[in-house]
Amino acid sequence: MSIEDDIALLEAVPMLHMLGRDALRAIAISADNRPLSRGEVLFREGQFAEAAFVVASGTISVAREDAHLARRPGQTIQVGRGALLGEMALLTETKRPATATAVEPSAVLRIPRVIFMRTIEGYPDVAVRLTQALSERVQATLAELDAVRHRLDAIEPAPRRPR
Repeated sequence: MSIEDDIALLEAVPMLHMLGRDALRAIAISADNRPLSRGEVLFREGQFAEAAFVVASGTISVAREDAHLARRPGQTIQVGRGALLGEMALLTETKRPATATAVEPSAVLRIPRVIFMRTIEGYPDVAVRLTQALSERVQATLAELDAVRHRLDAIEPAPRRPR
C-alpha cells in the first residue's frame, strides 16, 4: 500500500479521522504494514500492548481465551477493513484483553504508541479534539454503568431459606 492508501485507511477509522490529514500522514509514514496468514495470531490475551492495529484487508477474529472473563463464553467477534484493534494501547500501557487471529489472509497497519503520542504532541489541536472525544465516550460509559446499577438496585434479593 502507498502512503496515500494508508492515510485513506486511517481516515476511515472514526477515532483516527478526528486527528486530521496532516497528523494521519505523520502516523502513516511511521506505521508498519503487516501481512497475516490464515490462522495467524496477531496478538494474545494478556500480552503487553504497545501498538494498535487497523485492519487493511481480510477478517480478524477477536475472542477472550479466559471463559470466566468473557461477556458471553464462546463469543467471537469478527472485524474487517477499517476496524481499529487495541485502541487503548495508543494512549496507555495496557495488556491485551482478547486474542486476535486472522480468519483468512489479511493485512493490518501497526501503529506504535510512541509514534501516536509523538504525533499528538506535535499537533496540540489534535490532542484537544481527542481529549474531548474520549471524555464524551467515558461519560457515555459511566451513564450506561449507572443505569445498570439502578436496575440491579431495583432487584430485590431472593428470600433466604432457613437452614
